[in-house]
Amino acid sequence: MITTVLMIEKPLVSADAEMVTTLHGEEPVSFVVLMQPRGDQDRLLRALDDVALGELDQVVREAREPEGGEAVGPAEQALELSLKRLRDAGCEAVGQIIEQHPLDVLKSVAEQTRADEVIVLTAPHLVEEFFHRDWASRARHKVGVPVLKLFAHNEE
Repeated sequence: MITTVLMIEKPLVSADAEMVTTLHGEEPVSFVVLMQPRGDQDRLLRALDDVALGELDQVVREAREPEGGEAVGPAEQALELSLKRLRDAGCEAVGQIIEQHPLDVLKSVAEQTRADEVIVLTAPHLVEEFFHRDWASRARHKVGVPVLKLFAHNEE
């Protein structure tokens, strides 16, 4: 069985679940899902990404997104939905919310579970990617297992 640590920032849609559960063909996969609630420090970067991608309507919506403590409840719901989608696809799946130091938690979880790989499923973050400050780029230097970066699908 392949053990995959899956870092997400929003709930998996059906297409995301299918993508990550079929990467290894018929090989069974066990997922440990890590989800970080949105934080205030990310607002500027998210807005810059929205402008760079031409999604100007998203810039306005950023102010209405829950952040910090208010984001924990929605993150827990998103995590449960994501775990359900992975389990419905026939995979084992557990998960946790990570509120601080996501890369430290990622490294620890990868070591504890003896993960075979890490998948970072994310929306495009042009500014962070340009400077190699995105989760996947930073994780490659920290976790000691292969790190695959995939782009999440939009809502269904």
